[in-house]
Amino acid sequence: MKKILLILLICSTALTAFAQDVEFKASAPAQVIVGNPFQLSYSVNQRAKDLRAPEFTDFDYLAGPYTSQSSSTSFVNGKRTSSFTITYTYTLMANKEGTYTIPPATIKVDGTQHTSNGVRITVLPPDQPSSASANKTSTTSQQRTSSNTSTNNVSEENIFMRTIVSKTKVCEQEAILLTYKLYFAGVDVAQLTNNTRLPEFKGFLKQDIELGDIQTELEHYNGRNYQVAVLYRTLLFPQRSGDIVIDAAQFEALLRVQNRAQVRSIFDDFFNSYTTVTKPLTAPSVTIHVSSLPVGKPKDFYGGVGQFSINSNISSTDLQANEAVTLTLTIQGSGNMKLLKTPAIDWPEGFEVYDPKVTNNFKTTTLGVSGTKTIEYLAIPRAGGIYTIPAVSFAYFDPQTDAYKTLSTPEYTLRITRPTGEDANATVVNNFVQKEDIQQLGTDIRYIHSDIQYPIANIRSFSIAFGSFTFWLCYLIPTLLAALLFVIFRKQIKENADITRVRYKKANKVAKRRLKVAEQLLKADNKTAFIEEIERAAWTYLSDRLSIPTAQLNKENIAQILATKGVSNSIIHEVLHVLSTAEFARYAPTSDHAMQDIYNDTTKIINQLENEKL
Repeated sequence: MKKILLILLICSTALTAFAQDVEFKASAPAQVIVGNPFQLSYSVNQRAKDLRAPEFTDFDYLAGPYTSQSSSTSFVNGKRTSSFTITYTYTLMANKEGTYTIPPATIKVDGTQHTSNGVRITVLPPDQPSSASANKTSTTSQQRTSSNTSTNNVSEENIFMRTIVSKTKVCEQEAILLTYKLYFAGVDVAQLTNNTRLPEFKGFLKQDIELGDIQTELEHYNGRNYQVAVLYRTLLFPQRSGDIVIDAAQFEALLRVQNRAQVRSIFDDFFNSYTTVTKPLTAPSVTIHVSSLPVGKPKDFYGGVGQFSINSNISSTDLQANEAVTLTLTIQGSGNMKLLKTPAIDWPEGFEVYDPKVTNNFKTTTLGVSGTKTIEYLAIPRAGGIYTIPAVSFAYFDPQTDAYKTLSTPEYTLRITRPTGEDANATVVNNFVQKEDIQQLGTDIRYIHSDIQYPIANIRSFSIAFGSFTFWLCYLIPTLLAALLFVIFRKQIKENADITRVRYKKANKVAKRRLKVAEQLLKADNKTAFIEEIERAAWTYLSDRLSIPTAQLNKENIAQILATKGVSNSIIHEVLHVLSTAEFARYAPTSDHAMQDIYNDTTKIINQLENEKL
């Protein structure tokens, strides 16, 4: 019985191994050093034979292949899982620097030939002699005679930080990749602490890049090979021209240093202990030279710097009056995608236009911010006829060609027909109640009882003589009151019909209400919602107070209209500063103190504009 069970188990294991897909892969270090041996391994997850390795023409063959096998079986929740691996290991050595590719190998599994992947290896030059090597003997002697371990024994050539930027000369809004790299050789880095102080990146908008787990690789720098780890990486977008200094960054590492006390016997030298010490590291500052964008910006320039494309589509070109139409613009490319402004649509007269809906789908990589920005414009024609939606122009600056480029969408012709029948006076609303949603409930109605008797003796006893003063007064007073109410309500109705005037009169009241909401959000430490509410308060106030349509609302129009109304240049500058600061704070990290300053500045400028009596 035991033999039968053993045979069944062996057969089951064999069938399981046979059912698995064959995985045959090669692996080797991505970087090696000239003259240093390294290992190239081929592994397969099933029993195989007849391994045929490629010719190692660019490397010296030292030994191999050494074969090793590993297998395991586990039971989890009654389910058995088995694995089996054969590994063939070669020992090679590079004899010249460069980048080489080792071709794939082949192997046979159950008579079928399988091919591995190729391996790409970068060969680095050997270390060059340095002053640190010349002083190695004296330094070692000092370490042995010292009973205390400190970071003073760790040379700056053995561990240091570098600040690496992709460019030092850029134009405004052009992306810069900033990387902080740790270099170390001859020291044991146990871990990095959380005591990191990054610069504030003043003058930049930054977009951090996810790094994941910290990995090290070999890199040849200044004649020596180092283990290199990327500690921080971000994209920076300069917001002004001139020389902008990125301050030094501070990091901290824990090093595992061997204690070198005075040697009294060979056993003292053999049983050395280790101490973990703290090593402060400084990534040096760097200066970025930022040039302003060239003069002659196109009128349809929306702040884009990079490479972009644009396309559009419309929901329908044949529709009835009071039926909504949606125009969709899609801007695709790479650059300062998050700072792109929404293009304005020149809608025909008689269209009711709503605020556009913007959907961003961005991806941040070392190459920059790329993706799509989708804008949906909703409008409702109120009258029949043939209308034309003009082409939308989108201009941007291309740093690669150092020139402005303009893209445009096709124009659309809309044929609007007047509705007939019951739909002639229909109005599109967001919320409505259908007829079937209205139900009559018996308990909703309180019937009027007609059999109730009221005393009328006092009514009959009260009479007014016809033609008397009281008689005419009873007619005159209601008539005068009705005429007065007619005049008052007619004036109010006329004022309410002028939507622009109503928004003008209520601009300050609406702004104060939004500022109150923003103050509550600031106290609740909801910075994102606070900035959105501050921007909404400022832009809505200026739109209502200056009677600027939403589609034409931008800083240039605001400055021009304020100037024509006699507002001083200092106040205009403060208005534009508030708008720019709030827009910048939406993406850049901002302290609580700066948030309070934004709130105070917004409140102050609205009060100043109220005093101007625009």
